[in-house]
Amino acid sequence: MEMEEIVEEETSGKHENMVEITVKTIGPARPSRLHVPSSIKVLDLRKLIARKNHLPVENLKLILQGMVLHDHEDEDDIYVRFNDGDYLIVAVKPKAPVGLDIDDDDEDLKFQLPQSTSQWKKKLYSFLRNRMKLPDIVLMAIFSLGLKAWALIILWFTLAPIAHKLDLGPLYILGTGFCLIFLNLGRRQPGDVSAYSIFNEDFRELPGTLNADAIDRDIRTGQF
Repeated sequence: MEMEEIVEEETSGKHENMVEITVKTIGPARPSRLHVPSSIKVLDLRKLIARKNHLPVENLKLILQGMVLHDHEDEDDIYVRFNDGDYLIVAVKPKAPVGLDIDDDDEDLKFQLPQSTSQWKKKLYSFLRNRMKLPDIVLMAIFSLGLKAWALIILWFTLAPIAHKLDLGPLYILGTGFCLIFLNLGRRQPGDVSAYSIFNEDFRELPGTLNADAIDRDIRTGQF
């Protein structure tokens, strides 16, 4: 099968260390040869392929050796290194039908840190996600907790062996459960009514509460 040959004269302002790679777009398009620097930004590569093939750059996914190439990591540009003969797969995400607001980008379904997150948290997030391969549900649990919560967790695990040695393990666990209950009760604002009438002034009940009096009243009025 013949292949088109695409030569980019200026990709990053350098002409040395150019390599030839094969680009295959998923679909009926024929593979093409592309000359690029051996080290190039993923974003620049994406723009180059989009421009040469008249494709929307935001809908392209680049796959090299089974790995999806991303433009940025921790707000830093990612570079990809090529060797002669490398095979790059290009997938084009279809556009949503007109009139439908559908965003099926996989990245939107993943846990992401807010833009205002500190730099050390971004570095830790990148290490846990890219190096440790932790699932998003674990990352969400880790970064949703504050420093105070993590200090209490560490303290709990530190005291747990001591409670075990003193044969206070069950009492320690029960005490932890009661502490969690009381710490999560919260505070009612003035005028708020509890769901439990015993805690309200004059034992006032919430509207729509089903009890024996309400059932008796409905039976007498023929509504039950």
